[in-house]
Amino acid sequence: MTQVQHYKIWMSTENKKINWAILVTGWGRNAKDILDAYEQGVLKKSTIKLVIYESKPCGAAEKAAELGIETLLLKKTDFPDLITYQKELIKELKNKGIDYIFMLNYKYVIKQEMLRAFPNKILNIHPSLFPSFLGTKTAIQDAIAYGVKVTGVTTHIIDDKLDEGIILAQKAIKVNDDDDFDSLYPKFVKNGKKIIVKTIKIIEKRHFISL
Repeated sequence: MTQVQHYKIWMSTENKKINWAILVTGWGRNAKDILDAYEQGVLKKSTIKLVIYESKPCGAAEKAAELGIETLLLKKTDFPDLITYQKELIKELKNKGIDYIFMLNYKYVIKQEMLRAFPNKILNIHPSLFPSFLGTKTAIQDAIAYGVKVTGVTTHIIDDKLDEGIILAQKAIKVNDDDDFDSLYPKFVKNGKKIIVKTIKIIEKRHFISL
């Protein structure tokens, strides 16, 4: 490829950004942290375009509204089943031109139809170092109970298996002998924000290289 061709490709992607949606079903601590980072201009090639949440109060939705980011309250309980609920999710995400989805403390399993609608475009964060403590909502407590000396955080592209898929980033967290959940959880909060930013930057690089 010539220098001129390289320049044309660079110019064609220079002003383009990835459109992200964040899915959250709780208060949204991780989601609010990444919105804070977004406000600070950390994500150069991304636009957080939509935050979908399920319950109030939701700190992530409140922060998004403050930043002028569209929010959508969508409750699974308003639908007869998970598949019907996710059909509505797909419709909303497609209508908003979403490229990638980040599940940040989102509790529902993504079904096949949504996986097909966004192939290799749905990301998740899990509070353990894969392949340890998978398929549980109590990974931090489980790590303490098991007596591990190191646990951590993993971000990954999801697939049709629970807590599997392509690992994007990992961060180890030391567990001290006197740690309990209350002392260990803040370490996850601190490192969670860093690894989410790192993960989005990984996706930015991969996305624009592939164009």
